[in-house]
Amino acid sequence: MEKEINIYDLIIVGGGPAGITAGIYASRSKLKTLLITKDFIGQIGNSALVENYPGLEKISGLELMSKLRKHLESFPIETRNNEEVVKIDKNNEIFQVETDKGKYFSKTIILAVGRTYKQLNIPGEKELLGKGVSTCSICDAYFFKDKDVAVVGGGNSGCQAVLALMPLAKKIYLFSKYDKLVCEKIYQDRIFNFDKLEVLYDIRIKEILGQNQVEGIKAELKNGEEKIFKVDGIFISIGYKPQTDFVKGFIDLNDLGYIVVNPQTSETSQPGVFATGDATNAFPKQVVIATSQGATAAISATKYLEIKNR
Repeated sequence: MEKEINIYDLIIVGGGPAGITAGIYASRSKLKTLLITKDFIGQIGNSALVENYPGLEKISGLELMSKLRKHLESFPIETRNNEEVVKIDKNNEIFQVETDKGKYFSKTIILAVGRTYKQLNIPGEKELLGKGVSTCSICDAYFFKDKDVAVVGGGNSGCQAVLALMPLAKKIYLFSKYDKLVCEKIYQDRIFNFDKLEVLYDIRIKEILGQNQVEGIKAELKNGEEKIFKVDGIFISIGYKPQTDFVKGFIDLNDLGYIVVNPQTSETSQPGVFATGDATNAFPKQVVIATSQGATAAISATKYLEIKNR
C-alpha cells in the first residue's frame, strides 16, 4: 500500500524576520505550516545594533531575532532548523520542496531566503576564512581585542563593522573603493569620533597575506602604488547577494538575481509561490519592511488557498 503523502498548506523557506513574521501570520490563520531554515539568525542577527525597529529603541540583532523566534514558537508551527532547501518543483498543483535532509509537500510556498555576503574573490580570502578573515563583525569582533584590523566596505555594513570593533580593536583601517563613505550619516558621525580609525578611499584590496593566519593586506592605492598593511584580521563587508540560485528557472528573477514580486501581494511569477524580504526586488532593504512583507505574503497565501478551495 502506497504511503500517504503529508501535504502542508504552506511551507516557508527562511527563518529571518520576514520568514518568522510570515509564520506568525500563517499560524494565526490556522494554516498547516512548516518553516524550513538554515538558521534563525538571518542577516539582521549579524548587526551589532538595531535602532530603527519601532518600539525597540536599541537592541542587538541577535536579541531581536531571539524575541522574534520566541514569538513564533508561541504558535503551533512546525520548524526544521539547520536544513537547507536545494530545489523546488511543482506537480499537479502540489509543490515539492527538496532539502539536504528530505522532501516536503505543500499547496503554497513563501520564499524568505534573504541575502548572503559578497566576496572579494582575491587570493587568501577563502584560504584564511576563520583564520583572521571574517564576514561577521558581531560574531568575531571579540577575537580581535587590542589588535590591528581592517574593514573592507564603505557602506552601511562596513560602518557597522567598524562600530562593532571600536570598543575592542587597537587600530582599525576602513577601506572604501569610492572617494567617500556611502553609509548613513548617523554611522559616519559615530565612527569619525574614533581616533584610532584610519579611512582610506579609492583603494583596491589585491591579496590577503598569511600562511595559517592573517598577517596583512596588499592593496592598490589611488595613485596605482601597492602597499602592504600589517593587520591581524580583515572584515569583509562589501554588500550582499540574494540566495536564489536554487529557484533559477522556476520563478522569475531580475538581472541581479532578486525575486520579482507583485508589490501588492508578494506573489511571484509562479502562482502559489510568494516571496518576501531582502531576496526580493522590493526596495528598500530594511528589517521593518521585511516583516511587513512577511505579513503580506502570509495573508496573500491564505487568500490564495481560500480561492482554490471554493
